[in-house]
Amino acid sequence: MYIKSLELKNYRNYESLSMNFDSGTNILYGDNAQGKTNILEAAYLCSTTKSHRGSKDREMIRFGQEEAHIRMQVFRNGITHKLDMHLKKNRTKGIAIDGIPIRKASELFGILNIVFFSPEDLNIIKNGPSERRRFLDSEICQLSRLYLIQLMNYNKIIVQRNKLLKEISFSANLSDTLEVWDLQLVRYGRSVIRERMHFVERLNQILKDIHSSLTGGKEKIELVYEPSVSEEMFESELVRNRERDLHFRQSCIGPHRDDLCVRVNGIDIRRFGSQGQQRTAALSLKLAEIYLVEQEIKDTPVLLLDDVLSELDSSRQNYLLQSIHNIQTLITCTGLDDFVENQFKINRVFRVVEGTVSQNSYQN
Repeated sequence: MYIKSLELKNYRNYESLSMNFDSGTNILYGDNAQGKTNILEAAYLCSTTKSHRGSKDREMIRFGQEEAHIRMQVFRNGITHKLDMHLKKNRTKGIAIDGIPIRKASELFGILNIVFFSPEDLNIIKNGPSERRRFLDSEICQLSRLYLIQLMNYNKIIVQRNKLLKEISFSANLSDTLEVWDLQLVRYGRSVIRERMHFVERLNQILKDIHSSLTGGKEKIELVYEPSVSEEMFESELVRNRERDLHFRQSCIGPHRDDLCVRVNGIDIRRFGSQGQQRTAALSLKLAEIYLVEQEIKDTPVLLLDDVLSELDSSRQNYLLQSIHNIQTLITCTGLDDFVENQFKINRVFRVVEGTVSQNSYQN
């Protein structure tokens, strides 16, 4: 699969933009703050309905405008699909697939799989649990439509339950309705826990060999899923913690409190690893993510690399570039020196300057 073209209108710093991509390696280069990342964000948003930055729709609309449009053509299994996204300041975004409007984000499932890798991902190990949960959820949602639906339902119920916990502090008679929400929370929460556990098991199988190669066989890595509560004990623990939830006015246990432990040679590198170990582990995670997607969908995902090479030393740069030669890749960077030094094959080059993009000729 690959992205054939991308069109933007009033998106971020782009008034109007039209780009055609090669199915191989595409380089977007230019100085910082010119709009390179915005192009990758638009591609990710159009395929997942979410910004990798966590931005809201109104924040992605060009200053002074009321709406923005993203149009993307995706080639998969011999068929070209057209994705259209309409962002509005004060209303829900509109999405259409091949000209037919859709109502649910889950209907985008199976059109395009994207692996996004940014400098922030290199800090996923040392950052807080929410970052590691986001890593788990963003990938599992692309691999399982059921997980996407279950997670969305779980998150909605958490919001409603927390709202109720606050209201009970002012009106105690509402406490009788809490059990209804608890049953729904357990139902969807158990599915989320089960899928996360299964995903970590599969990722571990791929991750170990990649990390061993990156470290010259010196380090052995292992992911350990740390659920806030086990699937089996979720219901009983929710009841046991009810007074605590009422006191703090929020749900204190459940998948929204999960974490992912990363061990290297038996040591928890979230707390005791060096920056080098943490970054190597993060790189291993992203590469394992690519291979896992390939196994699941029997095709290659599209890889978005947002200025990552500048954050890696030469050996890790080389390993990354060698690992992605057979999939469509969109790479942002400030210059082409790294690619020249590594003699890396480039299929198409774009220069980005203040919200304008021009295609440059480049000889490998």
